[in-house]
Amino acid sequence: MKKRVLAALMATAMITGIMSGCGSKTETGTSTSNSTSNTDGASVQEVSLKVWTPENQRTNKTIESMAEAFAAAHPEYKINWTFEVVGEDKAKDEVMKDVDNAADVFFFANDQMVELVNAGALAKLGGSTLEMVKNTMSEAVVGTVTNPADGAVYGIPFTHNTFFMYYDKTLMSDEDVKSIEGIMKKETADDVINFFFESAGGWKLGAWYYGAGNTIYGDSQADFAKGADWNNATGLAVTNYLLDLKNNKKCAFDNGISVPEKIANHKLGVWFDGAWNYDIYKKALGDNLGIGILPTFNINGEDKQLKGFYGSKAIGVNSHSKALPVAIQFAAFLGSEEMQIKRFEESNQVPTNINAGKSEAVLKDPIATVIVKEAEVASVTQPLAAEFGSKYWDAAGGLTAEMKSGQLTKENAQAKLDLFVSKMAVE
Repeated sequence: MKKRVLAALMATAMITGIMSGCGSKTETGTSTSNSTSNTDGASVQEVSLKVWTPENQRTNKTIESMAEAFAAAHPEYKINWTFEVVGEDKAKDEVMKDVDNAADVFFFANDQMVELVNAGALAKLGGSTLEMVKNTMSEAVVGTVTNPADGAVYGIPFTHNTFFMYYDKTLMSDEDVKSIEGIMKKETADDVINFFFESAGGWKLGAWYYGAGNTIYGDSQADFAKGADWNNATGLAVTNYLLDLKNNKKCAFDNGISVPEKIANHKLGVWFDGAWNYDIYKKALGDNLGIGILPTFNINGEDKQLKGFYGSKAIGVNSHSKALPVAIQFAAFLGSEEMQIKRFEESNQVPTNINAGKSEAVLKDPIATVIVKEAEVASVTQPLAAEFGSKYWDAAGGLTAEMKSGQLTKENAQAKLDLFVSKMAVE
C-alpha cells in the first residue's frame, strides 16, 4: 500500500505545472473555466481548490501529500491549492459564516451534517462517490452521514468518532477498570486522582444516561413526541450517582485538569478520550498506558454498561464550490481505502473503510480493536436530528455545569431534570 502512495508521489515530481502554490496560496476559489494544453496536446483544466482540515492533517503534511497524489493521478487538472486549518468541530460554524467563500472540501463531525444540509452548504453525493461510500463501509457508518429527512448521503466517513477508556497500568489493573466502582475503590496515594469525569459539553455526559437506559426522542431518536426521559426514576438515580462522583475526592469532576501533565507523573488512574490523543498519552506512559472499552457502573444495584455517542468524522464538499466536480473527486480520493490507511499510519485515525480496517497495520493496532468492540457493546449512535443538536448541547452542558458549581443538588435534582426535559421538548 505504501509503495502505491510513494509511486504516486514520485510521479508528481515528473508532472510539470500540475501543482502550484501548495500551502502558500491565499486566494479563494476562482472560476474553473480556464483551460490550456499539456505537452501531449491534451486539454488541461485549471481549477482552484480550498481545503480545510484539522491540525493533525497538517502536522505531518498528510493533506499536502494526498493532494500531490491526487494531482498526479489527474493530469487533466492544473490545481491551485489553498490549505487552511479548521478542525472538524468548528467546520459547521466556519462554513456557515460565508458559504460562498468557505472551503471547497472540508472535514466535519457527522453531527453537524443536518444543519449544513439545511443551510444548503453541503453537496449531496451521487454516482460513483455514493457507491463507494455504500459499498466500502458498514451500514452503521453510512448511517452517520445519511440525512434522516431525505435519506441522502452527504459525506464520506474516514474515521470513527467516539471515545473509550485510557488508564495508567501502574495505578489500575485490568480488573479494576472493568467498573467505575472498581476504579473508585482502588487505594491510591492521596495526591492521585482515580478517575477524571469530563462532560465534554454533554458529549461524554450522555454515556451515563444512555447506558442506564434513558433516551431522547425514543429508541428511533426521532420520535419528538416522546421527548427526553431523563427525569424519570432512572435518570434521577444517574444524576445522584454523578453527584456522588463529584463529591468524591478521588474524582476530578469536569475541572479542566491537564491529563498529559497528570499522567506523566502517574497522578491519574482513568480517563475517557478518543484516538486522536493516543500518541500524547503513549509518549507519556509508554507500555504503562492501558486502553479498553468504557466500564460499567452500578445503578440501583444493577451493573449498566456506559454507552458513548458513536459517530464518524467525514469529508464534505461545499455545494457552492466553483469547482464542484473536481472537489467531489478529491473528496472521494481522500476517503478512499488507500488514503484511509495512509491517514491511519500518520495520525492513528481508525479507518471506516472495511478493507482498510482489515489491513495488517490496523488489525495489529490496539486502538482499532477497542473501537470495534466499543461500537458493538458500549456505544449508541449519536442522534442526527437538527432538533437534537439545537437543544441538547446547551441543555446538557448547563446540567453538568450546575452539578460542578453546586447549583444542582440531590435536593433539587428532580426539578433540574424536569427543566432539562422541558428544554429538549419539540413543539
